[in-house]
Amino acid sequence: MPRIPKSTALTKRAPHAEALALQFGDAWAYAPAPETTPVTVKDRYDLFIGGKFVKPSSGKYFPSLNPASAKKLTEIARGSARDVDKAVVAARAAYAKTWSKIHPRERGKYLFRIARMIQERARELSILETMDGGKPIRESRDIDIPLVAAHFFYYAGWADKLDYAFPGKTPNPIGVAGQVIPWNFPLLMAAWKLAPALACGNTVVLKPAETTSVTAMHLAEIIREAGVPDGVVNIVTGPGDTGAALVNHPGIDKIAFTGSTEVGKHIAKTLAGTSKTLTLELGGKAANIIMEDAPLDQAVEGVINGIYFNQGHVCCAGSRLLVQESVYPKVLRKLTDRIETLRVGDPLDKNTDVGAINSKEQLGRIAELVDSGVAEGADLVQSNCRLPSKGYWFKPSFFTGVTASHRVAREEIFGPVLSVMTFRTPAEAIDRANNTCYGLSAGIWTDKGSKIFKMAGALRAGVIWANTFNKFDPTSPFGGYKESGFGREGGVQGLMPYLRV
Repeated sequence: MPRIPKSTALTKRAPHAEALALQFGDAWAYAPAPETTPVTVKDRYDLFIGGKFVKPSSGKYFPSLNPASAKKLTEIARGSARDVDKAVVAARAAYAKTWSKIHPRERGKYLFRIARMIQERARELSILETMDGGKPIRESRDIDIPLVAAHFFYYAGWADKLDYAFPGKTPNPIGVAGQVIPWNFPLLMAAWKLAPALACGNTVVLKPAETTSVTAMHLAEIIREAGVPDGVVNIVTGPGDTGAALVNHPGIDKIAFTGSTEVGKHIAKTLAGTSKTLTLELGGKAANIIMEDAPLDQAVEGVINGIYFNQGHVCCAGSRLLVQESVYPKVLRKLTDRIETLRVGDPLDKNTDVGAINSKEQLGRIAELVDSGVAEGADLVQSNCRLPSKGYWFKPSFFTGVTASHRVAREEIFGPVLSVMTFRTPAEAIDRANNTCYGLSAGIWTDKGSKIFKMAGALRAGVIWANTFNKFDPTSPFGGYKESGFGREGGVQGLMPYLRV
């Protein structure tokens, strides 16, 4: 297990937090509320190719760990270039023989069926998502899985209405799509990519993240049970070289990638000069801007929701907090008090606010960046919570005294760590928010609607929330600018990457 940063010895708590602890003692404690729904996790998961579960050609498997305990949860098939080739061949055959030829209304029926089956198995999928990824069951149950079903429902409705989406034009499917998804929203990212691709008449080869492949394989079971023709959806699991084999395969017509900016740049270079189309949803360093006229309690709760409830495991996490100087002391006090009430622990406990870090490697990256923040002179404030002795955990934290040159203000940390900075005027807030290589999302907290519209128009971010944060809907497009990628997922705009119009 990676070491907890040396900087923890230097952390501090505000007097208000100390007073709360003394006054209320164990008032923040809750009796355990573990999830008790029985769920079967297979000892081993194979590849899903041509409508069948098949063993990897190499015969190799790798362990998938439960990050809350660091114990092996199951084994996942290690797909090779040969397996990717089989999946692409199956997808091409399904595209040519069935999926591109059936009536769009029939395609929509399959997607509706998948959505309903996801709803029926929602509790099972929520638990699996939490066990495999470490996020609290509350997050999986109330946000992730409902959104998964909603995306399939939404794009099922579009399947026979593409001519209305693009009036006066003739939309046609691209062909075979290769899709690579990350570990932070395993099933939701799969839905974001699969649903529009299938609705548009494409077939797919999906490569889930190495550390979170379990729910993708259960989705494969649903797809098979829904009667989707063989080869329309293929899922090949494995590490980075499996994804590379998919990106480089000559039989792929389109690549959709969500992940790190570094890998996204490499993919863009690889596909330059080829006939493959590409969409990228990459990193982010979102700014959450609190104006002096904002509802401060609501704003602080929005900050908590944007960075801590999901362990900071979202590319659009509001990891930079910009606070107007006149309300900075109040916001800092409220934020310090609030992180003291966050419950860190068993992700399968319904009371848990902050779950486990996804992997040992990710915990190490968080710890290294936090150490760099302390070394560069920022002040680290951390919750006084106790961390479990096993698994991968990090205390809810934030930095003050941060400047734009600090690494914690520039680099995506993907952990429950916030950088707090100040500004004096709306113009300065906009300049600071835009002072990043990313442009995925932002948040504005103010009581004045005119200020929201004026600032939103000046912010270079693909998604901007006003007086809320991290709210998603399948009807709304999501994507970024600059090094956050290009293309949109969700909404009518999410159809475009999978069509030749």
